[in-house]
Amino acid sequence: MPDLRGPDGPLIQLLIVMTFVTGLVDAFSYLVLGRVFVANMTGNVVFLGFALAGAPDFGILDSFVALAWFGVGAVVGGKLAALVGGHRGKHLSTAATIQVVFLAASVVLALASGIPIAAGYRYGLLAVLGTSMGIQNATARKLGVPDMTTTVLTLTITGIGADSALAGGLGSRAGRRLVAVGAMLAGAGVGTVLVLYLNAAYALVLALLLVGLVAAAARCVWQTNPMSQWPAKFGPSKLARRAARPRFKPAALRSSAHINTASGRASTADRAVYSASEHALVGRPATPPG
Repeated sequence: MPDLRGPDGPLIQLLIVMTFVTGLVDAFSYLVLGRVFVANMTGNVVFLGFALAGAPDFGILDSFVALAWFGVGAVVGGKLAALVGGHRGKHLSTAATIQVVFLAASVVLALASGIPIAAGYRYGLLAVLGTSMGIQNATARKLGVPDMTTTVLTLTITGIGADSALAGGLGSRAGRRLVAVGAMLAGAGVGTVLVLYLNAAYALVLALLLVGLVAAAARCVWQTNPMSQWPAKFGPSKLARRAARPRFKPAALRSSAHINTASGRASTADRAVYSASEHALVGRPATPPG
């Protein structure tokens, strides 16, 4: 059972499932749609470089389309965090539900096209899958669970070595990191088996079912534990915090502007200090008192 008393509640377990989904979807995209990823954008940037340099079997348009739609998904995921990010369970549930829509569209396209994928359906699949994985990656980023990016493992693997006892570290979170690596590895392996030996569309069907399960689980836990200890990790947005911040004068300004009780006006010396302090804060030269 997930530990709902922890700071991340069941988010770790749910994001591990999403990491498995990444392996499934990228197995489909690479093996069925050609040498292109829909989740691993680092690979697509490298592939794009290969294609631009004239390497055979790498398409410029393929990588560009995947990158562009992943970016669209990332924007959607970021906007979603601003709208429903008050509780991370609600956030994950909403994002996964939207992902389900895009994954369902990918299943329909794959089944309608048949295998091999017809040319007219190929870029449609890159679009819906890229958008789905962009939403997932942006959501994982906003949730802020350490080492649970769900689509990128470079830093996770680096952490295993850099934070190990051999490197003089404490080896913290090594188990979580290894599980994340294993989840993507397993997802890629299962996806490959489905693509090569059964039906390629089954990889997308399984991804759809798992993301739907994550959406339902996150929603159930959030609704039954609305006051759990895993609300928004970083609290309100920076703009919201800035707007709610009380306005006050710095101590230097408060102490310098002494009011002359006899005349009710600040002395010339006081006004000079106040003016210098105020302009120093805003970066403008002070105007000498006239």
